[in-house]
Amino acid sequence: MPTAHKPSLPAAIMASAGIVFGDIGTSPLYTLKQCLSVLPNGAPTQAGVMGFLSLIFWALTLIVTIKYAGFVMRADHDGEGGILTLMSLAQKTITGAAGKVILLAGLTGGAFFYGDGIITPAISVLSAIEGVEIIAPSLATYIIPASICILAALFLVQRNGTEKVSKIFGPIMLVWFGSLAVLGVRGIQINPTVLHALNPIYAFEFFRLYSSLSLAAIGMVVLAVTGAEALYADMGHIGKNPIRLAWLLIAMPALVINYFGQGALVLHNPDAVQNPFYLLAPDWAQIPLLIISTFATIIAAQAVISGVYTLTYQAIRQGFLPPTRVVFTSSREVGQIYIPVVNWILFSAVTVVVVVFKSSSALSSAYGIVVTGTMVLTACLLVIIARHKWRWPGFVTSLMLITMLAVDIPLFLANLGKLFSGGWIPVVLGLSMLAIMLIWYTERARLIHRLGNDPQRLQNLVNSLEESPPKRVKGTAIFLVRKPYEIPQSLLHNLKHNRVLHERVVFLHINTANAPRVANQQRLVIQKLSSSFWLVTASYGWQETPAMPEILHLCGLEGLIMKLNDTSVFTAHDTLVMKKRAGLRKLRGGIFLFLQRNALRTHEQFMIPVDNVIELGGQKEF
Repeated sequence: MPTAHKPSLPAAIMASAGIVFGDIGTSPLYTLKQCLSVLPNGAPTQAGVMGFLSLIFWALTLIVTIKYAGFVMRADHDGEGGILTLMSLAQKTITGAAGKVILLAGLTGGAFFYGDGIITPAISVLSAIEGVEIIAPSLATYIIPASICILAALFLVQRNGTEKVSKIFGPIMLVWFGSLAVLGVRGIQINPTVLHALNPIYAFEFFRLYSSLSLAAIGMVVLAVTGAEALYADMGHIGKNPIRLAWLLIAMPALVINYFGQGALVLHNPDAVQNPFYLLAPDWAQIPLLIISTFATIIAAQAVISGVYTLTYQAIRQGFLPPTRVVFTSSREVGQIYIPVVNWILFSAVTVVVVVFKSSSALSSAYGIVVTGTMVLTACLLVIIARHKWRWPGFVTSLMLITMLAVDIPLFLANLGKLFSGGWIPVVLGLSMLAIMLIWYTERARLIHRLGNDPQRLQNLVNSLEESPPKRVKGTAIFLVRKPYEIPQSLLHNLKHNRVLHERVVFLHINTANAPRVANQQRLVIQKLSSSFWLVTASYGWQETPAMPEILHLCGLEGLIMKLNDTSVFTAHDTLVMKKRAGLRKLRGGIFLFLQRNALRTHEQFMIPVDNVIELGGQKEF
């Protein structure tokens, strides 16, 4: 597995612009246009425009700058971030029934990200290509086909990795943010009074004048902060300081300036409300702007796709999803991976969404529920960590929770109104992923729980085999076990049917630690059970991939020398047979059986050469 590579600070800031802020950075393409569409008859007014500008500015400030950059990013786990990381940190501080609630909250947040993963690529690419309507209205009928072609090309190149292409992501996004700022300044010059909207009084005045539209307005404002979770999720690849600096120095200023420039343009020319972003540019610049917008939205979509891969990999390593094929596409960057089955499921879902909704305006009605739901869950998990891990006083954490939820809950409730106008799609996908994760986790845990794990029983078996051994053959046999002191069924099958025992036997337990990484010095625990029996526990973090050649190498450094050519690795692959079940239990068992049959075999998970593997098994009821 490749090792993480940390770039210099300037390079990391540029990488942040290209990777972290792709989603939130392309929000100006559609956010203000969708916000103004909720006004009566879609006609912009002074109070409406100024109110929305104030709401957008303070949403960026409170949610992205203060909540995520200021507080959430403090909750790192060995430098890693993301909702599953937040969950694992919170679980370390609380056990029992409360720990199960934390587990459910973390998995729900992770599952919701899959829902976001089908909407973001679709709305980003569609909103960019819709600029064609401004440049050449006769080409409007080609927006859907062009969007699907771009998305198809994007998903096709995933298998090749993004190591080379990602080097130009940063420079392209710097050009993009520079363009946002320049266009924004051009618009602000038309009507500098829009800068007064930095005062939050305009947001409160908006709610007073348009009280009946409050929920709809808040539901649209959330479009400006989608992608905020990327600051935390991508922290492990880039680092806290580069992300915070890139946000404060590059992304946020450019976004705010552009939003205010769009607002100034609409106040000057109400007809510009049809697409204030593209109409900010002079006629000669609209084609170049369309090109750079398309590249920026491709990068935004790439960031979300990569995020889905990363989340899936973490879920697999932590036992929440079945093992599937993971391809590491970079020799240096640990985070650059490709998961074929996820790639094509995601592409199919995104394509369906584009065909069904047909425009970014329609898609905005499906956007927001899963994003704001994750924000609420993040706030709750963060407060648990602040109280129990950081030992902050109770009144401080209570105030912190109330403050965050005072922003997050209204956003979530406002977006619930979108449920029946398209918002059900990402919700259903997210809940489906949650169900799959819970089924796999609980059914697998039930199977493992039934395995014996008695040190004395294992020692008695070892003593018996030493005293009355069957025929011994040369070489080393490694028996993989799912519990440290489990008596492997593959050993019993081998003794029963082959009636032989290798001259050296190693029971190997590969443990996934509740941490992103484990230091090599703490990787192995080796226990000698007898003169020819050994028990080895190899611990790996959920950001690492266990590999048999590495384990053998580390064992050799500890004095337990094993050559791969002289080693046979025994694995158990039992055929599961479902007991008689009824109703939902039968459905749950059927889903688990399907997932188990399509999961990777043990030797594929742990990079064991096929020639060294002996797979034994039988039938097992569950």
